[in-house]
Amino acid sequence: MSEHSPLRTARCLAAAAAPAPKAKLTHPGKAILAALFAQSGDNAAKEINPLVTGLFGAIAGAASVFGNTPLDVVKTRLQGLEAHKYRSTWDCAFKIMKYEGPLAFYKGTVPRLGRVCLDVAIVFIIYEEVVKVLNKIWKTD
Repeated sequence: MSEHSPLRTARCLAAAAAPAPKAKLTHPGKAILAALFAQSGDNAAKEINPLVTGLFGAIAGAASVFGNTPLDVVKTRLQGLEAHKYRSTWDCAFKIMKYEGPLAFYKGTVPRLGRVCLDVAIVFIIYEEVVKVLNKIWKTD
């Protein structure tokens, strides 16, 4: 099927015109916990402790740090005083790997990990608590 086929266009238009399901505001961690509660026979609508929400936020923050730090290291090298050593982004990444090894892509991870994990945990907790208040004011069930 070609990229611009009439059938594909029709499917896209039908999907866009379909009414969106009414959903509560939530975060992925809450959906995972709800699924685990349902499997164990526990109440899936059970309130989640804010510390658990914070833990999910910290895990999300850690995933973000470990995924983004290698790119940030390359970017920083290309913006630094010794940027003239590199011809391109790929050249920079290749030279880091060749001369410094794979761990060089994670330089500065520990301080950033502490800051980002705490930041995202706090954001998740605040978000969940605000959603609880909003759901009491505007019922979404």
